Amino acid sequence: VLMPSGQVVTLACTLGQTLQQLKDHFSQELKMPGNLILMMFDGKSVDENTTLADLGVGPNGTIQLEMQSADPVNTPIKTYRPRQEYHMPDVITVRVQTDENQSKDVVVEIERATRKKPYLGGYRHKKTGVLYHHATAQTVKKQPPPSQIPKNCRDTQTVQQKHRVQQTTNDTSTQMTGINVFVSNMEDKLIVPGKYTTADEHHSMILRKVIIIQKYHRRWLAKRYVEKLKEDKIQRLEWERQEELKKKKEKEERIKKEFERRMNPKTKEDFDLLYHALEKWRQEELERINGTSDGAERKAALCMLLDQETQLISAIGRHKLEADTENKDKRIQAFLNKAAAPKKWKGHDGKTTEMDTPYTIRAKELRDIYNSINMKYLTQDERLDVLLTLKHTVKEHDCKLTQEIIELIDREADLLMRGVREGNLDGLRKRISTLFLQYIKTPTFNPEAAKLLKVPQDPSALRKNIYFCPSCNQYLPSTEFALSSNSRTVGKCHKCTKIDNDARTRQDYSTYTYMLKMLRRSEERHGDGSRIAFLLQEQDLRYLVEKIWSRQSILSAWEDIFDLVLSRWDKHQEWSPWNCILLTKDEAAAHDRLVDLEEGYGQVFIQKVQQKHVLARNYFSRLPGMAEHLRVMANDRYTQPNGPAINGQQVPVQSKA
Repeated sequence: VLMPSGQVVTLACTLGQTLQQLKDHFSQELKMPGNLILMMFDGKSVDENTTLADLGVGPNGTIQLEMQSADPVNTPIKTYRPRQEYHMPDVITVRVQTDENQSKDVVVEIERATRKKPYLGGYRHKKTGVLYHHATAQTVKKQPPPSQIPKNCRDTQTVQQKHRVQQTTNDTSTQMTGINVFVSNMEDKLIVPGKYTTADEHHSMILRKVIIIQKYHRRWLAKRYVEKLKEDKIQRLEWERQEELKKKKEKEERIKKEFERRMNPKTKEDFDLLYHALEKWRQEELERINGTSDGAERKAALCMLLDQETQLISAIGRHKLEADTENKDKRIQAFLNKAAAPKKWKGHDGKTTEMDTPYTIRAKELRDIYNSINMKYLTQDERLDVLLTLKHTVKEHDCKLTQEIIELIDREADLLMRGVREGNLDGLRKRISTLFLQYIKTPTFNPEAAKLLKVPQDPSALRKNIYFCPSCNQYLPSTEFALSSNSRTVGKCHKCTKIDNDARTRQDYSTYTYMLKMLRRSEERHGDGSRIAFLLQEQDLRYLVEKIWSRQSILSAWEDIFDLVLSRWDKHQEWSPWNCILLTKDEAAAHDRLVDLEEGYGQVFIQKVQQKHVLARNYFSRLPGMAEHLRVMANDRYTQPNGPAINGQQVPVQSKA
C-alpha cells in the first residue's frame, strides 16, 4: 500500500526475497532513491535483510506491506503506473535485398516455442554483472530428403547372444547358535516353496490373459460401432425430417403463390391458369348435372351453369383489362429504360465498362420528361414548368406531330391560368402523354428507339420471314408463330392460338414451361453440346409426359407433376425424347449416381423403358430439324472408327496374328 495515497500494488514474489530487493524494484519503478523508501509491517519498521518468509507468509499466501517516503515533503511517493508489456505480432514482414537495386518482401511467421531455450554458452560482464547468452537460430533445421535406396541395418538383422553365469561369486556365511553363542530366531522367517509353474503353464496363462484383453477390446469396438450406427440413424432421421419440412414448405409456398396468381392475375400464364380452373369446374358441374338430373330439370341446370360461366368469364375479363393497363405502363417504362441504358461491355479483366453516348443521353432526357408529365399531384407552377420544358424539347423539330403537341401544351397552360379544375384536364393530359410517347418512339427524334421497335424501318426487311395467319388474316413475322412436332404448316399465330385456347380447350402450360426450363438448365450444366432439349416446345413436352410416360414416375408411380423431372436415361449421351426417364427429384438424383444401368435395374424394367423410347422416337422424329439430327447421329455411329483417334487422325489398329 503506497502511503499516503492508499494505492494498492499487487506483486508476485518469492519467499526468499528480501525487503531490500523490493526497495530496489520500487525505486526503479517510482524513479526515486531507494534510501528514502520505508517499508512498514503492522505499523512497525522492518529490517531490510528480512525475507518474506520471516514475516510469516507461506506458499501461495499474501502479505500486506506499507511503503512510505522518508522525506514526504520534498520527495513524496508518486502514483505507481505499471509498464505496458510489449507483445510481438504473430506475423512480420521483412524486406530482403536480392540484387543491387531490387528487393522483395518476405512474410515471416513468429513461432513461440513452449520449450525452454537451450543454453549454448555465454559470458558475464564483470562490472555490471549482466549475463549474456550466445544466440541460436529459431528456424528448425532443414531435414534432408529421404533416400530412395533401401537400407538394411546390420544390427537388426543379426541375433545377439550373451552368456552370463548365474552362480554368485561372493562368499557368504551364516551364524548359528553354538557354545557360548546365542542367536535369537524371533525375526526369522519361514519360507515355504510354492507350486512350481512350468513353461507350458506360463504360456497358457499368458494366452488366457491375452484372450481376456481381446474380448474387452472387441467389446469396446462393438460398442463404439453401435454408437456410431445410432448417431447415423439420428442424423438420417433428422435429415429426413428436414427434407419433409422443406418439401412441405415448398408445397405451401407453391399453393400460396398459385392462390395469389388466381386472385391477382398479371401475366398470360396467370390467365391461362384461371381459364384452366374455370374449365375444370365446368366439367365437374356438367358431370354432376348429367348424373343427377334429367329432362327439363337438366336443361334448367345447364342454363344456370351457362349463366355462372358467363359471369366468371366477365370477371376474368375485368381483371384482364386492369392487368393490361398495368402491363402497358410497365412495357412503356421498360422501353424507356432500355433506350436510356448506357452501352456495356466486358473487358479482358472481367470488369464491366459502361459508356453514355449522345443518343443515350438524349433518350434519358426524353424519359425524364415523360415521367414528369405523367406525375400527379403537382402544383400549378410545377406543372407549367414541366409543360414549358416539354415545349422547348419538341420545338427543336418542326412537323405535324410536334405542332400538335405544342398546340395541346398551349391549350393546357391557358386552361390552368383560367383556374380549370385538374379533373377536367385528364383527357387533355392523356393526349399530350400519348403524342409525346409517339414522339419518343420515332427514330428521327430518338435514334435509340430504332433498335427496340417491332416494325423495322427498312421496308426490305419486311419481306423476310413473313407468314400469313389464316385466322386473323394478318402478315406477321416468324417469331409470332409456334411450331410443334407434328406441324407441317405455319398455322395460327400466338394471339389467335391464345384466343382459341381461352375459348375452347383452356389448357394451362405453366407447369410444363417450368419443367422445360429446368430441363434446359440441367442440359446447360452438362456442357456437352446438347441441342434437342432446346428444340422442344411446351406442347411437345406435355405429349411426352402425358402420353409416353403417363404423367407419373416409372419407379414409384408418383403423380405430383411439380415433383417430377425428365432426366437422362444414359448420362453419357445427350438428352432426347428417346434417352430420358420420368422420375421424382430424389429418384433422379439417385439415378444420376448410377455407373451401370444393368446393375441398378432389372431386365424387365430396362425393356419397359426402351419400349417407351421407341414410342417417343416414332413420334418426335417428325420434329423440324430432328430428322436431320437423327441422320447425322446414325452416320456417326456407322462411320465410327475401330480404334481411338488422336488429333483427329485415326490410329491404325494392329491386325491379329
